[in-house]
Amino acid sequence: MGEEADRTPAGREAQGKFLTGSLMRHVVTMSLAGALGLSFTFLVDFLALFWISRRGIEAEMAAVGIAGTIQFGMISLGVGMMIGAVALVSRAIGMGERPQARRIAATAMVLTLAVQAAVSLGLWVFRAPVLIASGATGEALVLGERFLAITLPSMPLIAAGIMCASLLRAVGDAWRSMAVTMTGGAIAVVLDPVLIVWMGWGTDGAGWSIVVARVAMAAAGLWFALEVHDLVARPNLPDLRTFLRPYAAIALPAVATQVSTPFGNWILTRAIAAHGEGAVAGWSVVMRLTILAFGGIFALAGAIGGIIGQNFGARRPDRVAEAFNAALIFCAAYTLVTWALMAALSRPIATAFNLPPDGAAIVGLFTHWAVGAFVFTGALFVANAAFNNLGRPLVSTGANWLRDGVLMYPLAALFSAGLGAAGILWANAAANVLAGLLAAVLARRHIRALCAAWL
Repeated sequence: MGEEADRTPAGREAQGKFLTGSLMRHVVTMSLAGALGLSFTFLVDFLALFWISRRGIEAEMAAVGIAGTIQFGMISLGVGMMIGAVALVSRAIGMGERPQARRIAATAMVLTLAVQAAVSLGLWVFRAPVLIASGATGEALVLGERFLAITLPSMPLIAAGIMCASLLRAVGDAWRSMAVTMTGGAIAVVLDPVLIVWMGWGTDGAGWSIVVARVAMAAAGLWFALEVHDLVARPNLPDLRTFLRPYAAIALPAVATQVSTPFGNWILTRAIAAHGEGAVAGWSVVMRLTILAFGGIFALAGAIGGIIGQNFGARRPDRVAEAFNAALIFCAAYTLVTWALMAALSRPIATAFNLPPDGAAIVGLFTHWAVGAFVFTGALFVANAAFNNLGRPLVSTGANWLRDGVLMYPLAALFSAGLGAAGILWANAAANVLAGLLAAVLARRHIRALCAAWL
């Protein structure tokens, strides 16, 4: 079956597409295509917050903002499990073992959906205590609880969509991967104003729009992965037993790595909640701007994983090193361009979201200054992808938790004591600079050692 699939254009493309050609071109093509798709995925939450802001109710913005932080943690869990799948699938493809890649993909898909369903159920049951622990009070707590009650059951769907999109990137199909994630955003563009504003459903409308978008995203992803590329074999118990250990060896540290980011965001959200709903509204806009505007950097982490994985599987450490350097250059260039655009649009952004003065000040500080630290955030992502795909996933886990578990809280307490809500943004920037520099240096050393051992 795998041999027959390899006669198709998609099958030929899957035979190590990243083993030849310009690595910078591969990085740019995969990252930009992924950025479009990923940005459309996060456009769902961004548009929900935008249309909620048109109603002028700060409690609704705070509710969607805090609930969104919780759901970001769930999405990060799925991304971590996706990283394990990409590492093993791309490595198998680099070795010319497409049938094995399909069996790994099936195992990863089953485990991802099972874990997402179990965690979503737990959060659904305890959504009120989790929201309270995240700083939600009063009307924001009531609305946030309703929002999560609607959206949490659909989390396995977005996990399936993300997994399928990542498998498509692993074989080099950037455009279908992009189409998967763009599907949900395109639907949200239409549904959000209808349900939130025109029908007056508010946060309930935002929740149902997100659910419909996730259904469409999962359907598109499964169609491309199963029917077009035949990337996923039929799940069975022997394969689960065979691949569980090697998959868990990468996926578990990757999950631990990924959930550190929402943990750090949770710390910052709690800290800024003490400064009032206006500050929380500004922080909610900053969080969504970060995810939307830096889709290229988030996509870069997924794109470079497949490129490094294929060349690692083919024992090409020279191309692994070149891909790593190309990713860092792309990261710096992308951040500088995005920084300039965000600084120019700072005032219109604050106006569009009807932000109060304290919320607008938070957005202005981010777009003019703190956003520059994303050069180092991107370096951290690239280093994580390198470690995950080169057999050192625990190093990336340590780097992320250094930032979010060790540095974030004391820096937030220190900076906010003197600067108020603005100090939260400076704390975030400082933690990213320190962790990003360290991770990039360690990754470069590991790649050099790999080159010395193999060449």
